[in-house]
Amino acid sequence: MSKNISSYESPFCTRYASKEMQYLFSADKKFTTWRRLWVALARAEHELGLNVTAEQVAELEAHIYDIDYDAAEKRERECRHDVMSHVYAYGLACPNAKGIIHLGATSCYVGDNTDIIIMRDALQLVRTKLIATLGNLAKFAEKWKAQPCLAYTHCQPAQLTTVGKRATLWMNELLMDIEELDFQYGRMKLLGSKGTTGTQASFMELFKGDGAKIREMEQKIAVEMGFAKDAIVPVSGQTYSRKVDAQVLNVLSGIAQSAMKFANDMRLLQSFKEMEEPFEKGQIGSSAMAYKRNPMRCERITALARYLMTDTLNPAFTAGTQWFERTLDDSANKRIAVAEGFLAADAILNIMMNVTNNMVVYPEVIRQRVMNELPFMATENVIMDAAAKGGDRQELHEHIRIHSMEAGKQVKEFGKPNDLCERIVNDPIFGVNADELNAHLDPANYIGRSVQQVEEFLAEYVKPILNDADSAADVELTV
Repeated sequence: MSKNISSYESPFCTRYASKEMQYLFSADKKFTTWRRLWVALARAEHELGLNVTAEQVAELEAHIYDIDYDAAEKRERECRHDVMSHVYAYGLACPNAKGIIHLGATSCYVGDNTDIIIMRDALQLVRTKLIATLGNLAKFAEKWKAQPCLAYTHCQPAQLTTVGKRATLWMNELLMDIEELDFQYGRMKLLGSKGTTGTQASFMELFKGDGAKIREMEQKIAVEMGFAKDAIVPVSGQTYSRKVDAQVLNVLSGIAQSAMKFANDMRLLQSFKEMEEPFEKGQIGSSAMAYKRNPMRCERITALARYLMTDTLNPAFTAGTQWFERTLDDSANKRIAVAEGFLAADAILNIMMNVTNNMVVYPEVIRQRVMNELPFMATENVIMDAAAKGGDRQELHEHIRIHSMEAGKQVKEFGKPNDLCERIVNDPIFGVNADELNAHLDPANYIGRSVQQVEEFLAEYVKPILNDADSAADVELTV
């Protein structure tokens, strides 16, 4: 058995999050990024005239990925400092360059810049999955754009909508999330090389007071790490502002909110037997009730979304309690909160991609439920037709009200069919026969502009985003 069964393992790693997202928050991603940053720093220092040779830069570059974790861990047990332990391990691999590793920098040069790089890469992965989910829903909305169904206000039947139109409500919130993600992604900046209190005093010493070279050094590092040359925090203490973490987690919280809304709607629709999430051939819904088809995927979305939304409090409190230029009460919290926030968002979107690619619709159940309620919705048209023939609108309204209440009573108290149409036909005040009344009972007459709204929404808002995106693939869930 390869699994560790004697100590705690995060369910995000064993059950929920993808390997791609797990890698972004792995030790390998973190520490190889540290080394890439040390290479970028050394290269910039070499190019700007410091006593760093091209051979030393090349040696560092050649050993980015062969990290001796045992040596680093052993050293950290001695020095109690993670950055210096990895400087030591890097020096073992690069004996000719060990004297210039981390030259002029402080720990946050590698720590904070790496955090920004990882969040940037993680946001890219999240965006890819948002687009895939949007693509699934776009296909669904197009297919079911004209299928009338009950709409609900206060979870009570209201005027009709269509199955596809309802899907656009889910999609619209995902578009809002993509917009917010793009905004935050577009303003992400590296910390750069600011030194122990943000004044760059060490670099002023190294560069003999030449501030222009220090700025150029930061620009070179930014470009090498995949950022625009001006995408550097302009002023800071030792760290980048912890508000960045809070703002990024708020993006993920927004995704959780949209996903939970979708999942809760699906859970309700599944209870109505109108729609279902995927249910596999060998899947068991209940250990006791073998007939059950529980919406476990959407329930899991709801559970993980609740976790993610509350997780945003961590970086918010951290941002508000930083003292002056730096404290270390952020580190332990943020390495958990930020990582698990992204793992949760990834897990939520994995499930949502799976569900939206395989949703089941039951048109006959939907129609039956519509027809049970449609007589009530047709009453306004009946009133208008009778009034056009000379009837008193207020008197007609009162008759409809009385008939509706009595028909509702028959349904609710006695379990009988809705007989409102029969009552209207038998009331001479309306002057309508059964055929004329049935003409009012076509559900398509009560969906308003639903079809056009779906078409317009897809064409004007969704397709421009999907045009450059890969098509959505099915997602196989772990459990």
